[in-house]
Amino acid sequence: MKTAYVFPGQGAQFVGMGQDLYNLNEETKALFEQANDILGFRITDIMFSGTDEDLKQTNVTQPAIFLHSVILAKALGDSFQPAMVAGHSLGEFSALVAAGALSFEDGLRLVAQRANAMQKACEAEPSTMAAILGLDDETVERICASIDDVVVAANYNCPGQLVISGSIAGIDKACALLTEAGAKRALKLNVGGAFHSPLMEPAKVELQAAIEATEIKAPVCPIYQNVDAQAYTDPAAIKANLIAQLTGAVRWTQTVQNILADGAEAFVEVGPGNVLQGLVKKVDRSVQTSAAAIA
Repeated sequence: MKTAYVFPGQGAQFVGMGQDLYNLNEETKALFEQANDILGFRITDIMFSGTDEDLKQTNVTQPAIFLHSVILAKALGDSFQPAMVAGHSLGEFSALVAAGALSFEDGLRLVAQRANAMQKACEAEPSTMAAILGLDDETVERICASIDDVVVAANYNCPGQLVISGSIAGIDKACALLTEAGAKRALKLNVGGAFHSPLMEPAKVELQAAIEATEIKAPVCPIYQNVDAQAYTDPAAIKANLIAQLTGAVRWTQTVQNILADGAEAFVEVGPGNVLQGLVKKVDRSVQTSAAAIA
């Protein structure tokens, strides 16, 4: 069976995440302890017994989800046999490590740098995101393009669910216009800033040098990248797409469609939560989905 392994992004975190993996064996415990050393703080304490508020900080959330996903993939051992991989936003880094393109250490360092760079960009210019439900993508794109302020389509999550990103004024105007145009809901999200929009340009510039200096090898299988939903194995192209990802859209709907078109018969979500399984089902209800589990 041709199986696609998919890796979640920010928002999948929960207190207690990863505790079972830490206790699984010496190898998984050592990876968590190595992560504590690399990050310079005990992220395991926050993951296992911190508060929701602590875990929600971008510089904690992103490495926490990355660690849960990557260590779970490693714990699967020989049963981890991906025909293709993909990750939602941050999850793209998890997917690259799981598929052998990035080392665990380099992946974690990049995720930590990415989180800190995004945090700084958010603090430099207050901004936000909103989920638009029940409208087609073209209508959302057209209305966003008509607004003077910064506002763009950021996350194409599934048919009828598109997240927009931009300045607070731009998002407010867009929500009003999109509701008038027939959106079932235009819901502002409780996020730190305008991820996957031009307002992340300072973070992109900061991260670009780090990505360019990091060794990326050919993955063991194609990775479908967020910026254009296409499959890649060439390290230079993978790097360029990772850099473009911070200001580009997450084309998840199109990614799932392309993976299905390329013959995937099942999707396995590797990491905390089950958000991606739900989104995959909204693209194709008949496809088999499951959560990665250690036998």
